[in-house]
Amino acid sequence: MLAPRTAVPRLSRRALLGGASLVGVGALAGCGRRTYAPTAAPDGRKENRLNVYSWGDYDDPANIERFRKQQDITVQMDAFASNEEMIAKLSTARGTSGYDIVVPTGSYVPQMVANGMLAPLDLSLIPNFANLEPDARSRTWDPDNRYVVAKTIGTTGFIYDTKKIQRPMRSWSDFVAAAGAEAKGSTSVLDDPFEVAAIYLASHGQDLNTTDAAVLADARDFLVNDFAKNIRNFSSDPSQNIVQRDFALMQCYNGDARLGMDEGDYEHWKFVYPTPTANLWMDTWAIASGCRHPDNAHAWINFMLEPEVGYRDMDYIGYPTGLTGQRALAVEREVDRVDLVFPPDEVMARLTAGVLSEAQSTLVEILNEVKTRAGS
Repeated sequence: MLAPRTAVPRLSRRALLGGASLVGVGALAGCGRRTYAPTAAPDGRKENRLNVYSWGDYDDPANIERFRKQQDITVQMDAFASNEEMIAKLSTARGTSGYDIVVPTGSYVPQMVANGMLAPLDLSLIPNFANLEPDARSRTWDPDNRYVVAKTIGTTGFIYDTKKIQRPMRSWSDFVAAAGAEAKGSTSVLDDPFEVAAIYLASHGQDLNTTDAAVLADARDFLVNDFAKNIRNFSSDPSQNIVQRDFALMQCYNGDARLGMDEGDYEHWKFVYPTPTANLWMDTWAIASGCRHPDNAHAWINFMLEPEVGYRDMDYIGYPTGLTGQRALAVEREVDRVDLVFPPDEVMARLTAGVLSEAQSTLVEILNEVKTRAGS
């Protein structure tokens, strides 16, 4: 814990997303009739504490220290390893978890709101909300930004070794083809049910959020019986695999690809934002039901939406925070591999925001079967 950051491998936020389970979904399903402790009303009274429940290593420590000094507030940061873990804790506590700020992924927000886990925001206390780009506001999971605001935005693609795969690679169909040829036995995919299923769904022109039983059955058949034999590894932190050149072809998140390319010493990697589509995920700032420090919670969110604060977070974690002008500032300040931090506009236009649906249990079953058959 006390080792210098440069002395240990960087553990990215997305690395903690793997091995998704149904714990969170079960918690949501079972808490619909529960009563949650009320959130204290903002009253302008100065408080001296804020409890934040977020992903590990997901905020620039210098920003946390600046907030503490500016506001004279003690900030306690606790980490969870998945949305499911966070939801399970909030569900069990029923508003008495002690957490003020939580950081759910957008697709989980509607279910959390429906089950009373999040408190409404007072946007009048978050004037820096105006700094967010239009595309970072009013997402489908919270159209009026009544409960959440953007924290971090990312997407999924793949990286390949151009010395081993010398053909052009542009699509998920290309990924599937290379996995069965040049990269057979040297392919890694994300340890995530949605992302693995998306390889089939995108390459076959299907909706990434489909709940159609027939389509999901076809996905299962292909992924388990045809594709699994070509997979050697499941990892939600491929950055170190990129550094060590363990595989020729890896499904990965854009920021993690950049991290691996920056830390490695190999010029033959190429990252692809594959056609026709891929997952567009957004993590969000939210206030937990039962929050005891609502004034500080609003002040924290407002602070994180300041341009320089957001820029420092972007530079630290490698993902944009949705603030207007951030990309231009990154270009001006010569941030390395800027197109891996900020996907081009034409890529953003064709991405699909993932939705947590009744298909989740099927997707988990498919991934488990794929793992069983991998490399066989």
